[in-house]
Amino acid sequence: MKKSILLSIALAALTMLGACNDDIEMRYPPKAELPDLPVVEGIHDGVKAPLYWSVYEYCIEQEHAGVSNSDMDLTEAQWDEIINWVATDLKPYGYDMVCTDGFIPMLANDASGYMTHYGSMSLADLVAKCKARGLKLGVYDNPLWIHGPLNTKVQGTNYTFGDLVYNGKQAVQNPNAQDMWFTWVVSEQPGAQEYIDGFFKHYKELGVEFIRMDFLSWYEDGKDRYIGTVGRGYGRESYARALAYIAQAAKKYGVFTSLVMPHLFNDAEVEAKYGNMVRIVADTGDGGWRHTSSHDKGKSYSNWPNCMNQFDGFSYWAHITGRNQVILDGDFLRLNKYDTDAERQTAISLQLMAGGPVAVADQPSTIGNNVSFYTNSELLALRADGFVGMPLNDQLGLNNVIWYGTMQNGDYIVGLFNRSDQNATVNVDFSQLGASGEWKVRDLWLHADEGTASSLSASIPAHGCKIVRLSK
Repeated sequence: MKKSILLSIALAALTMLGACNDDIEMRYPPKAELPDLPVVEGIHDGVKAPLYWSVYEYCIEQEHAGVSNSDMDLTEAQWDEIINWVATDLKPYGYDMVCTDGFIPMLANDASGYMTHYGSMSLADLVAKCKARGLKLGVYDNPLWIHGPLNTKVQGTNYTFGDLVYNGKQAVQNPNAQDMWFTWVVSEQPGAQEYIDGFFKHYKELGVEFIRMDFLSWYEDGKDRYIGTVGRGYGRESYARALAYIAQAAKKYGVFTSLVMPHLFNDAEVEAKYGNMVRIVADTGDGGWRHTSSHDKGKSYSNWPNCMNQFDGFSYWAHITGRNQVILDGDFLRLNKYDTDAERQTAISLQLMAGGPVAVADQPSTIGNNVSFYTNSELLALRADGFVGMPLNDQLGLNNVIWYGTMQNGDYIVGLFNRSDQNATVNVDFSQLGASGEWKVRDLWLHADEGTASSLSASIPAHGCKIVRLSK
């Protein structure tokens, strides 16, 4: 994928954004009318946030080093090292998947026209390597992208891939624009639904059950907040229909869908209805505390990306999630990019308190001594339970430092966070959470019982946290 151009332009834009004042600007995206669309039953039932490793850090560091996307690749030996490391150090704690990303060429090398290779590596070979170590392969791809030749037949139909693309007859948002980078399947075209069904059938037969689909905002309205018009924009109705087809096919074949770069218009109406997981924050980029809390702190925008840091993204969208609802995705973690262990604890804790995934992007060569932060069994128990917490106060402002929720057995999980650059004391009375009376208190990072209490007052270091479990 040609991400290098986007990243360089985006960095310049973000520099300008960072020069804005610190006023709180929390705004929800505008509403838009939709036609009646199919209901896909049970799309969220029993679905938990994934724990996995992503190639993202490797790719973005290659790009920073000046390697072009067309030349970027991983050797078989590199894949073996990664898979063995994940299986040895992370899999015992529930991390059961290795996932591709963009950057490296996505190639269709057989008659199906769907993606078969990630750079020089066959996806079938990657699936086999993962399976041999008890892991799964997740794939970065989009069922609205065409990889193969336009004369390829859509399986089970008389349509070709060329019949699925824009032909000048559809109403689009930006009629004078050309689509940047991608050849899009237009959902209104005859054969589009069959193409999308074939996409998920293709991956299921390969043994892939997780698809991370990107650049959705570019399809919907052809706009990007960083670089302006990037395509024709096929409209709200076309976008909603496309996600409905995707949800139907993904449910049919048992594939988990991760929606990336959506505008989330109308309070994420379409995405929450049709996706298992949805990105609610800007790309990880160089990671660190900037990505977790400080980038455009306390602000939101009316289109993608609505929030620039994880804390604001999880707080801003907490109201659309919960048990058996859409999962909020805070993007990848690069723990080697944080300055303190307190920051690393916060980065992990926030993801799990919000019911989100933990996606490791550190590599065997960069992880250092940080594996233990990813493998805190007492915190990972939240994910196993299906726990989803929420901020206690001021979801749309800066006071979102107390998070809480309940486990299935009635225990409370309480997170006290310090987003400031100085030590701070954070207080909470358990009655504020609906937890009256005395409770046994256990610190999940210290792995220590702290007696019984009806309230908690904690002195927390800069950028740190205290996560406790309350039980009777």
